Amino acid sequence: MDVIVCVKRVPDTETRLRISDAGAAIDPTGVKFIMSPYDEFAVEAALRTREGAGAGEVSLLSYGDASAQETLRAGLAMGADRAVLLTGEPGMDCLATAKTLAAELTGAQAPLVLFGVKAADDDQQQVGPMVATLLGRPCVTGVASFEVGDGKVTCHREVEGGVEVVDVTLPAVLTITKGAFEPRYASLKGIMAAKKKPLEQKDAASEAARITVTKLSYPPERAAGKIVGEGADAVPELVRLLREEAHAL
Repeated sequence: MDVIVCVKRVPDTETRLRISDAGAAIDPTGVKFIMSPYDEFAVEAALRTREGAGAGEVSLLSYGDASAQETLRAGLAMGADRAVLLTGEPGMDCLATAKTLAAELTGAQAPLVLFGVKAADDDQQQVGPMVATLLGRPCVTGVASFEVGDGKVTCHREVEGGVEVVDVTLPAVLTITKGAFEPRYASLKGIMAAKKKPLEQKDAASEAARITVTKLSYPPERAAGKIVGEGADAVPELVRLLREEAHAL
C-alpha cells in the first residue's frame, strides 16, 4: 500500500512570534520550526497503513524553501521511505499551493494521499480538498481514523453527538485530524537511517499567487480588570456592569 503525505514546515506552536520590520511577515530570528502537528498525525496514519498492509511505501511531499529539508528528515526518521521537496516560496494563496502540489501528484500511482486537516500557521483547511478536486479524487476531511480494504477507505469523522462513517473508493485524498493516530517518537536508529534515505529536491512548478499579505498586527492589549466589590453586596453592581458595559446579559 503506497501512501503520499503532504507536509508543511511551520513555526513551533509554543514559539513567541514577532512581526518583522517590514510588517508583512514574521521575523524568523530565533524561531524554531517544526512539522505542522496535524501533518504528524497524517504521517503516523500513513505508517500504520503501510504496516497493516505488510508492504508498500510512504512518501513525503513538501513545498517550501531549502530549510524544509529538516522537516522532511524528521518525517523520514519517523519511518517514511522517501521524500520530495518542491522548492519555492508558498504564500497565503491556498489555490496556488494546491496547484503546485497537484502538478507533482498528477500521475502518481499511490492510491492514498494524506494531509493534515490544517496547517498550524495559517489554519485555512483548504489545500487538501483543493488538491483532491484538481486530481479528480474523492476527499474526506477531518478524519480521526480510517481502514483500507477492498478498493475503498472507510473513514470515521467525529461529529457532535457521535461518529460519522464515510466510505470512498480509492484513489482518494484524506485530511487527518487528532484522533487514533498519535505520532510515534523517532528512534535513534530511525534518525540515523533518515540521513541515508532519498530526499529529492527540485524546482516547483509554482503558480502565481493572487493573495498577498500586506500587513500583520498584534492582537489588541487586554483591558485591565475591574474589582466591583466583595461578597453578596457586589452582585447588583456586577450585574449592572455586565448588562450595560459588557453587554453580556
